[in-house]
Amino acid sequence: MKNNSLDNRLKLIPSEIWSKIIKIDELKGQWVAGARLNPQLLGRLKRSVLVTSTGASTRIEGARLSDDDVEKLMLGIDIQKFTNRDRQEVKGYFELLENVFNSWESIKFSENTIKHFHKELLKYAEKDQGHLGDYKKTENRIEMIDKTGKSIGVLLDTTPIFLTPKETRELVGWTQKALEEKKHHPLLIVGNFLLEFLKIHPFLDGNGRLSRILTNLLLLKEGYLYMPYVSHEKLVEDNKSDYYRALRKSQKKLRNDQEDIAPWLDFFLTIFLKQSALAVELLSQENIEKILSPKQLTVWRYLQSVSEASPGEIAKRTKTARPTVNQALTKLLRLKRIERLGEGRTTRYRKL
Repeated sequence: MKNNSLDNRLKLIPSEIWSKIIKIDELKGQWVAGARLNPQLLGRLKRSVLVTSTGASTRIEGARLSDDDVEKLMLGIDIQKFTNRDRQEVKGYFELLENVFNSWESIKFSENTIKHFHKELLKYAEKDQGHLGDYKKTENRIEMIDKTGKSIGVLLDTTPIFLTPKETRELVGWTQKALEEKKHHPLLIVGNFLLEFLKIHPFLDGNGRLSRILTNLLLLKEGYLYMPYVSHEKLVEDNKSDYYRALRKSQKKLRNDQEDIAPWLDFFLTIFLKQSALAVELLSQENIEKILSPKQLTVWRYLQSVSEASPGEIAKRTKTARPTVNQALTKLLRLKRIERLGEGRTTRYRKL
């Protein structure tokens, strides 16, 4: 696996893929502009997402705990009807994801981090104590798991054990360099990393869950700061058949002359576009009085009372300084609450 082959792969991206990326980044801009949510609300959202994401990610791999069961378990309420394995895997995922949400800025994406995450993910799982943080010593395969936790088919074979350390190291190195150099959009780089990581399947167990933990980390580090407030894992679980189908389509021809990673990228970006839209919906659901400053709120209330107005008129009628009016208008535009009419001196604004 050569670095230049990974670079070349990302040069031939269909227009519909770029369309999704553009929409995602527009929503990212709206979140950044309006993310002054109540800290108590954010805390509640984060706790809810930790539960939802843990339940979803472990159920994708065959666990049977509902979100209510996960919440009870993390409150210390023992649930006897479930196996020790389910309880152990849930606890490991919850604690690791919580650490990522709280400390992502200080966590470096590296091979050592991935190995450490694997240890943390499975540290409570009795059956996995012999291989925590170690690359696989026996061959494994990607399998589809049904609701009862049983395999219903092999998706594809994975990287042989003797090549696993080398290929994982090369993939992480390429991803680090690509994100630093910014030659490609970060969403393409992250999507490519996940596809390759799941193709390698570097550990005996826990690869799918680990890939979703790494998705949260990488996207947070690339500025998509709403990851803790809308569950990525739940959206994947809700579209599990499409997840497996996209993986299979892109991975079965990976690293040959006919490779096409568009099916996987399309799935990954479709899910993330939905997540981004849901995040921005949180802003509109939150009382706008908690998003805008008092002076900005004066501008917003004035625009609600008139059909349209120029910045000068707004400043005069509300007795607000012109720079403050301009700041308020910029924020309201990003939040999609108003629209601009005309250009230059004739510019006017009206409520959407």
